[in-house]
Amino acid sequence: MLEQKLQQKLLQKLSPQQIQLMKLLQVPTVAIEQRVKEEMEQNPALEEGTASENNQEDGEEYSDVYEERSEAEQDFDFSDYTDDDTPAYKYTIKNKGRDDDEKGVPLSGGSTFHDRLTEQLGLQSIDEREHRIATHLIGNIDDAGYLRRELIAIVDDLAFTQNLMTDESELEKLLMIIQDFDPPGVGARDLQECLLLQVERKIKKRPNDEGLLLAESILDKTFKEFTKKHYDKILAKLDIEEEELKEGLDEILKLNPKPGNSLSNNAEPVEHIVPDFTITNDDDELQLQLNGRNAPELRVSPQYSEMFDAYNKNKKAATKEQKDALVFVKQKLDSAKWFIDAIKQRQQTLLMTMEAIMERQREYFLTGDETKLKPMILKDIAEKVHLDISTISRVVNSKYVETPYGTFLLKSFFSESISTDSGEEVSTREVKKKLQDLIDEEDSQKPLTDDRLAKLLKDQGYNIARRTVAKYREQLQIPVARLRKSL
Repeated sequence: MLEQKLQQKLLQKLSPQQIQLMKLLQVPTVAIEQRVKEEMEQNPALEEGTASENNQEDGEEYSDVYEERSEAEQDFDFSDYTDDDTPAYKYTIKNKGRDDDEKGVPLSGGSTFHDRLTEQLGLQSIDEREHRIATHLIGNIDDAGYLRRELIAIVDDLAFTQNLMTDESELEKLLMIIQDFDPPGVGARDLQECLLLQVERKIKKRPNDEGLLLAESILDKTFKEFTKKHYDKILAKLDIEEEELKEGLDEILKLNPKPGNSLSNNAEPVEHIVPDFTITNDDDELQLQLNGRNAPELRVSPQYSEMFDAYNKNKKAATKEQKDALVFVKQKLDSAKWFIDAIKQRQQTLLMTMEAIMERQREYFLTGDETKLKPMILKDIAEKVHLDISTISRVVNSKYVETPYGTFLLKSFFSESISTDSGEEVSTREVKKKLQDLIDEEDSQKPLTDDRLAKLLKDQGYNIARRTVAKYREQLQIPVARLRKSL
């Protein structure tokens, strides 16, 4: 049964301007210029220039043009902005909001790793059928140069997709042809086969090289022991001396575990870091500067402002087409003003947040000593600047600061705290630095275990468990003691 009733609800919603500011806050300096350029392309009422050049006063509200639709003569000529036809912008439609992220796939040029393998295949003396099968095999080789798919599965693929009947033995024969291609090791099905293919290629050129022959034996007969660095077992199994083992290992270390990378032009590009902030030390006085790209000079277009002023004087005499055009103009003027305000708020928020971080980590920025870093979480800075934690998270996201000791990601200054034996709260980053120092100074023939590292840190006053040491070691991307061992 339907019924009517009154309800009171308290809702909190973000305005489009607030959403725009949140989006801009997380954009790093290297991308803010592009973001401003895109906005200027979309909004002709926004242009470069200082606010003083604009006749429009800051904070001035534009008159409402959504009311009064009378038709009469006009004193202002809008012929440059309107015509008798429907405006072109009314023929376009966007099925997503302007705040939606656009993720495009960049196109790359040049020959690929697979193209070069296909070129080498064209030089082989094989018939058309074998060429089609070998081409399919090449297509299944990944960017690292490995054939990860089982041959029996490829047999089924060829039968169903290309109506080519084959078997594993024929695929094996064609795969051996591909494995002779450059770079050495390509077409291997696992790491052991990849390294063996490379060693065998070298032995053909240097058949009497004892180091290469021993490297082949290590990979062929003791590969499991080699991957776990069980050198004692290798010495016993192959009945060789330690010096001989070292010679064989040196040859293995010269091999490429990912041969596909040597021919690939799709490697990740080198990214040049553009710092968002710069901190300098002037006689123990820290100076903070915001990168100028974060504060571009923008203004509302005077031409669009003049158009709007002229309408206000003659709004009663405007035609329907002219009023429609002015609605469009007002939208663009409002959008330009909101964007300029958002850029200014972004600049102020960035500076305010970085000043709070700089003040809390003052000792580190003065000395560059990582042990001087204080424990700091997002909540600490949010309370200091009276902003929400989510806002601080957006500010520090993908932002860099240039200091006299290097350029660092802002997020690297945030860390949890642990208590020392004296009851002092220290940063986990300080503990990681001590852990890194202990491992750097260890005997490579007898690396320190996690238990031993925990005891040494405890002797220095850092009371942490072995599992915590293991966690920090993994975060520092340091392998376990057994894998750090060397001869």
